[in-house]
Amino acid sequence: MKKWIMASMFFILFLSLAACSNDSESTGNTDNGESGNSESDGEASGDAVELDFWIFGSTGYDQLVEEYMADNPNVKININEGEMNDMHNNLFTSISAGSGAPDIAQIEISSIEKFFQAKDQFYNLNDYGAEDIAGNYLDWKWAQAQTDGSFQIGLPTDVGPTTMFYRIDVMEEAGLPTDREEVAAQIDSWEAYYETAKTVKEKTGKPISDTPKLVFNAIRDQEEQQYFNENDELIIEDTVKEAYDFTTKMIAEGLIGQNDLWTPEWGSAMAEGTYATLPGAPGWMVANVKGNAPDTNGLWDIAKIPEGAGNWGGSFLTIPKESEHPEEAFAFISWLTAPEQQLKSFEIAGLFPSTPDVYENEDFLATTDEFFNGAPTAKIFAEAAQSVKTVYMGPNYSIVDTELGTALLNVAVEGADPQAEWDAALERINSQLERQ
Repeated sequence: MKKWIMASMFFILFLSLAACSNDSESTGNTDNGESGNSESDGEASGDAVELDFWIFGSTGYDQLVEEYMADNPNVKININEGEMNDMHNNLFTSISAGSGAPDIAQIEISSIEKFFQAKDQFYNLNDYGAEDIAGNYLDWKWAQAQTDGSFQIGLPTDVGPTTMFYRIDVMEEAGLPTDREEVAAQIDSWEAYYETAKTVKEKTGKPISDTPKLVFNAIRDQEEQQYFNENDELIIEDTVKEAYDFTTKMIAEGLIGQNDLWTPEWGSAMAEGTYATLPGAPGWMVANVKGNAPDTNGLWDIAKIPEGAGNWGGSFLTIPKESEHPEEAFAFISWLTAPEQQLKSFEIAGLFPSTPDVYENEDFLATTDEFFNGAPTAKIFAEAAQSVKTVYMGPNYSIVDTELGTALLNVAVEGADPQAEWDAALERINSQLERQ
């Protein structure tokens, strides 16, 4: 996320160019909302076309692209896959320069509102029939890619509803329940999480979580407002300060460890069982646990998170205005994000569907994971997904998130004063916001 700060210079250039852009539609656009759905098999025209598709992460889309091209021989799709921040930065640069952008670009949820400021550089998918398929998706997910009430910048891909992963062996060592229903009943509030943490520490000497940011994130993501209101006013004193104070209190009492997310130490702790829970863990975290701790098969389970699920992650597929084939691009992304293909993405790569019709599929609901003690993962995440609230994130979300993460880590690692770190983070945030 820190790369977004470095990318601000690109963004300033980008905004100036967007302001001067021509409002006329690029070649291939239409004047009605029917063109995107005129050919359900994706063959929007009889001419052969080639589409460049930029993606990041482990999506499994390569297999689905091959399936689509086999059924639509007039369409060739070239996948360009990279690291998330790099792909976002490259997209900024390309649309700012007016050349080099793909026909289809994946954008992650925490960045989508940055691109709202340059919506003139993207096709409004409602012009191609997006409104007709809005009912396929979770309401809150659909709303995240909509601006000005009528401009749909992207179609939803996956979501990241949050739960709580826990180590069966550590809970057992602490004399606590290990059955997932009993764990959820035992830890049904954040106050109960705090009391459980004290028991885990007393009985095992281990923290309940090794990462301050996970605890903070889990509580933050349950709030209906987080860093900004819809007027882009900073509101963290009224919304997430309580989550920050709760987390730093647990740090001070030795109930939360010092590891930062995505570090080697974080991965090692996962493998060694040096803590009890991963709170606020979304569906895509399953792959991270298996990758970092392959020898812990059967030692993990999944329970509901206390006080309700939030969402962490998920993306959208957009069509930059530079594309000369918006009809064909929309035909493809509407196929790729349809319930049938989202189910396949879940089966191939674990991307959790944003299409609630899938949640009623018997085979989907029967999905279990032996690595997580046979937990009915699909059912657990589906229930969480349907309880998530719509949250306005704002274009400068990553600035605030990065600085609060730094403050939490300074408290955990350096023993810094929590309030002093909050005040310093707030000063850094305001300084950066003034330059936007």
